[in-house]
Amino acid sequence: MSAGDSRHMHPAEGDLEMIVVGIDPHMKTHTAVAIDAATGVSLAEMTVTCDRAGHDELLSWARALSAERYFAIEDCRHVSGRIERHLLPRGERVVRVPPKMMAGARASARTYGKSDPIDAACIARAALREPGLPHATLAGPEADLRLLTDHRDDLVAERARIIKRLRWHCHDLEVGLELPARVLDRYVWLDRLEQVLGALAPSMRQRVALEQLKRCRELTAAVRGLEREIRTLAAALAPELMDIPGCSAISAAHLLGQTAGASRFSGEAAFAMHVGTAPLPVSSGKSERHRLNRTGNRCLNSTIHIIAVTQLRMHPPAIAFIERKRAEGMSTREALRCLKRHLSRVVFKTMLRAERARTAEVIDVDFGPAAIDAAV
Repeated sequence: MSAGDSRHMHPAEGDLEMIVVGIDPHMKTHTAVAIDAATGVSLAEMTVTCDRAGHDELLSWARALSAERYFAIEDCRHVSGRIERHLLPRGERVVRVPPKMMAGARASARTYGKSDPIDAACIARAALREPGLPHATLAGPEADLRLLTDHRDDLVAERARIIKRLRWHCHDLEVGLELPARVLDRYVWLDRLEQVLGALAPSMRQRVALEQLKRCRELTAAVRGLEREIRTLAAALAPELMDIPGCSAISAAHLLGQTAGASRFSGEAAFAMHVGTAPLPVSSGKSERHRLNRTGNRCLNSTIHIIAVTQLRMHPPAIAFIERKRAEGMSTREALRCLKRHLSRVVFKTMLRAERARTAEVIDVDFGPAAIDAAV
């Protein structure tokens, strides 16, 4: 049967041992293609609307195809989050396929072109080809922490853009105040600059500068409020992370929010590859060497880098580690990469211990006269 006729196949439940349902998610519709896990043959396809009725229709369709199945969804959280939240509480297994894997899957396919069914089939085949993909889980407190840190980062970036414009206006107005670098996020310097700008002759540039200064003050207040909230949440989720030298509350929040649960990784090596701190082998013949890993989650990689650079400046064990690596013939950059790999291991184990401690926590639930211990 040709690939074009595969959509008309409707095997009875139990006829197939295992199928993989690849889903190409979009804002308005989701396209799903069922693939036989044993042969890789496309069995059926369906497009549904992105709402509760469409999700129910998709799930009923998949259950009718085979009793043994799992879903592979392209990892685009803004459009795939709703279908994940529909499938997971109903006992379905879901894996997340990184979008970067789609290009290679399409290039190796026998069909040409690009369409939603082709993409969905490529997603399913990528999940078959890579059995170690992370499993989707329902969002926990880490998701709230990530939302807060992302919002805080957006406000910081907006403030930085306004400060750049404000500095150019101050230069053009020839204000009699020397502004050092990185001081316009402090109230004392904002007050000084406001006094100087207020004493100038009224002009449109002066008015714009005062409005930008006011906006900087508002953003600074919002950022500091968010940082207090982030600090409280990070301390509640994994206070051990902030005990690592060089790891601030904001760094800990980025680690927790971007990781979204350390237990979803098979081990610290998988986490290091996800972070991009695991070196990539480039050996050939008798030559054995590794090169810099430029893949992975760059936000996590940046956070690990900040911790490593901070430790290199003030943490004696890290300084000794770098000196030891340099004595072995490594450059400072190579030694720093080794330190980042070591920190990835430390961070992963710390988050995993904190997660397990949270899930094993025992609380008292009062059902009347006597209290009963319940595991959360």
